[in-house]
Amino acid sequence: MEIYNSLESKASKEFQELLNSQLSKTKNLAEGKIIEGKITKITEKFVFLFIEGLKSEPVLDINELKSMGITDSIKIGEKISVLLERIEDKNGEVLVSATKAQKIKGWHKLEKAYEDEKPILGKIVSKCKGGVIVEHVETGSLVFCPGSQISDKPLKDISDLMNVEQEFAIIKLDKTRGNACVSRRQIISSHKKVDKAKIIERYSVGDIIKDAVVKSYTNFGVFFDVNHGEFDCLVHLQEISYSRINHPDEIFNVGDKHDLKIISIDKEKLQVNCSIKQLSPDPFDHISNYELGKPYKVKVVKITDYGCFCELEPGLTTLLHSSEISWVKKNIQPKKMFKVN
Repeated sequence: MEIYNSLESKASKEFQELLNSQLSKTKNLAEGKIIEGKITKITEKFVFLFIEGLKSEPVLDINELKSMGITDSIKIGEKISVLLERIEDKNGEVLVSATKAQKIKGWHKLEKAYEDEKPILGKIVSKCKGGVIVEHVETGSLVFCPGSQISDKPLKDISDLMNVEQEFAIIKLDKTRGNACVSRRQIISSHKKVDKAKIIERYSVGDIIKDAVVKSYTNFGVFFDVNHGEFDCLVHLQEISYSRINHPDEIFNVGDKHDLKIISIDKEKLQVNCSIKQLSPDPFDHISNYELGKPYKVKVVKITDYGCFCELEPGLTTLLHSSEISWVKKNIQPKKMFKVN
């Protein structure tokens, strides 16, 4: 009655300050929020926490901490992050979870890394259908890596990659389902791209590459391996020879060595185009040796429906049109008149 009658008394003010401080502590506590708890007691089965503002001490099951792999690091007096699930359940107890707090904090960090396009540090912990499970080293969160994203080349055995800390790029994040998809292949490719860019910086148009090795060929050109895997370059079909060529397999075999001349470099696409024919003189420079109206012996190198391609000298080709084969015969078929060579 004394406090009620005299609100300005010293005891009344002390009580008001105490009540306000207690209410301010409780305001900071809300279900679904991650808070810090101080470890006060550790038993064989439970870990007791002190969280300011709560009516009772929250309790963690020791098995929960074992599953997180942090039992060796917990000590009395140290703090641990927990998710406040219930301030008071039907039994009047406070419900908290350390694993859920870890997952939520881990997800926030994955979101931040995804938004900033930064890689995360993880390790492959197990195989699953379609790929592998990767554990985020910092938070312990588990994410999925498809089999196609493990490496930039097919791998029959990944045992040497298991439980090894390495970088992964986050390629997909489903916030609704709480799923994340990562790629090791993207990291490898980006590193190779940086390395390749540095290597290509050393070359210029006009440089001569010695002893490049034929790696493969297609109907449009030949791919060469430069300096034992530094990078690959293309020699287009038109840059192989001054003579007419139908397919690279007429000249090349895989493993053959040839000198190349760099004719273009695309630094954005990291592509190098080379030429073999430009290492030798252009036969057309000798065209002044020939005169109009004079007869010359030529060699048939290709036959088409409209005429024959003939070689005046290696690399210098001329067309003998079907209309110029005979004065008498019309609609003549060149293949009935001539043979290659």
